Formats: sequence, structure tokens, C-alpha cells
Amino acid sequence: MSGLNATLGYFLAVVLFAASVRTLLKKWPQFGFILEFASSFMLVACRLEVQTIVEVGEWAGGLGPDVTVTMLFVVLLTHGIICDSASGNPTLVVLRFLQLEFTTLPTLLAVAAQFLGAHLALLVAVYYWSLELTDMHMIKNLMARECSTSLLVSVLQGFFTECVCTFIFNLIYLNLQRRPALIRVPLIAVLLTFLSYAARGYTSAYMNPSLAYGLTFHCSGFTFREYAVVYWLGSFTGMTIALLLYMGHIPRIFAKNLLYFQKTRFRVPKGDKAEKKKL
Repeated sequence: MSGLNATLGYFLAVVLFAASVRTLLKKWPQFGFILEFASSFMLVACRLEVQTIVEVGEWAGGLGPDVTVTMLFVVLLTHGIICDSASGNPTLVVLRFLQLEFTTLPTLLAVAAQFLGAHLALLVAVYYWSLELTDMHMIKNLMARECSTSLLVSVLQGFFTECVCTFIFNLIYLNLQRRPALIRVPLIAVLLTFLSYAARGYTSAYMNPSLAYGLTFHCSGFTFREYAVVYWLGSFTGMTIALLLYMGHIPRIFAKNLLYFQKTRFRVPKGDKAEKKKL
């Protein structure tokens, strides 16, 4: 129980940091990229601790799979509530860029801030593990440089897995983006938890390039380029396909609808057509 208390304290500190940044910058929307930094930091920092529980918590801290799945859902739900306007996910930022909602500079700043937040979260987590507050963290500290990779299949299988999972996620996200937050945020958290659990034996379905960078790029087993193909190229490919299927085109690239015919908004009454023929 002491190990769980330490973990909850760590989560609380990370959440308070992200909430504080959001509160301070609420009046300055032009600094939205800093919100993306805090959002990515919160997501990666919390997921690193959840990953620790998955790897060593079951036999070092007595925490079973039900606890890890529950904690993952709570982390994703809390992230959605605290950082709803900032996704912490480069694919969603690029998605909005392709939808003409973002311009080039804000997109680049947001993506850079997300990767910076992920890197800082990794440094903070490593320092937190070095404190060895529990047996679980002591073991994690010993194996920090020899962490287990999340990519448990070949690069081709991993690319396909991330592409399919990201496609499903973005297609549902696009359909939910106009819904109230009370409906959208819990559904997205459930979906992310389900996909992560379903793909745990393949890639863990991060569907987020900065999250994958923080959680598995530093682990041995594959090269940086191979990780990039799976978690970056796979995610962006799945997102692009989802946008194309949802809208029928990609507004940033071409305006013509390739998949769907646009119906006219007004219809001519049949009676008017008959009168025209008589004339």
C-alpha cells in the first residue's frame, strides 16, 4: 500500500503542475504551445509510472492487472479533464493543421513543445525512481537503463498495428470532437485504455509520437529509425487515412472531395419542374 501511496502522490504533483500552467496561461491563448508542453509532460510522466507498475508492480508491489488498467483509465480521464484544449499529441495537432484550424508556426511550436515536455517528463521520472521510495522504484531504478521495449513484434507488424489503432482512434475522435466534453472526454479515455490493453502484446498502441518517444525510444531492442517508422510514421499514416475517410479530402492539400458527392442544400419542388416542362 505504501508503494501505491507514493505513486498517487507522484500523480498528484504532476497533475497540479499541469493544472497550474493551464490556469496561469488561460488569459494568454497565444501561448498555447506552452499548454501543449504541460499536457505532454503530464501524460508522459504519468504513463511512465503506469508502465513501471505494469513491469514490476505486480510482483514487487502486489499490484495486479486490474489496478494497472484502472490507473491507466484514471490517468487518461484526468488528462482529458485538465488538458482538454491541449492534447499533448502531435498527430492531433497536425490533424488540426490539415483541417486548416492551425497555421504553420503554431503547429511547429506545439509539436516541438510536446516533444520537449515528453523529454522533461522522462528526466523527472528517472529522478523520481532514483529516490527509491518503494521496492518497486528501487527495482525500476536498477533497470532504468535496460528498460523493456514496448515494441514486441517486427517493425512491419508494429507499423501496421500503430496505423490501425491510430486510424480507429482518430476516426472516432473526429466524430466526437463537436460533442460536449462531458461525453467526449470519458469516451476517449475508455477508447484509449481499450486500444492500449488490446495492443499490449504488439506496440501498446501509444498513437502519440511524443508519448512513444518518452516511453520506449530510449529502450534497447530497436534502432531510433525503426521506432520512428512504427510510432511516428505509423501514427501519422493512420491519422491521415482517418481524416481522408471522414472528410473525403484533406483541406490543407486539396479542396476537391474525392470520396463523397456534395448534395445541394436546396431542392426544386416537383410541381415547379412540371410547370417548367409545360412551358
